[in-house]
Amino acid sequence: MFSSPRPLPPVAPSRGEGGFTLLELLVVIAILGLLAAIVAPQALRYLGSSKSQTAKVQIKNIASAMELYRFDNGGLPPAGAGLQALVKAPPSATAWNGPYLPQASALTDPWGKPYELKAPGEHGDYDIFTLGSDGAPGGTGEAKDVGNW
Repeated sequence: MFSSPRPLPPVAPSRGEGGFTLLELLVVIAILGLLAAIVAPQALRYLGSSKSQTAKVQIKNIASAMELYRFDNGGLPPAGAGLQALVKAPPSATAWNGPYLPQASALTDPWGKPYELKAPGEHGDYDIFTLGSDGAPGGTGEAKDVGNW
């Protein structure tokens, strides 16, 4: 009834269908390298500026919290308390109605350093600022100071 199937004869691969040549692979690698060389600096510049943008947003949030503190307590935090007064009540703040910031980590800049408070400030009643990536006054790019001015 049923006969066993006959094995098929082996098929020899035709020449030219084996895969990519070394030259084709080198061309693709060169194109990928060229794209990486063009895109990588743009991406790094964008990532760097995002830390400065993050610092600006965080400083605005801290300044808003400072205004709430000033409204509740009739003035700025005492010199010894600094920005920590927005998270934990200083002993002299009898009308403290905080915390004005949800976490103490909100007082740390994107580079891992604490934000600084200067009262009276050079740009207003108070200055909230970070010295940027280099931790030194002045600078350009990511090393530029960022503040509420």
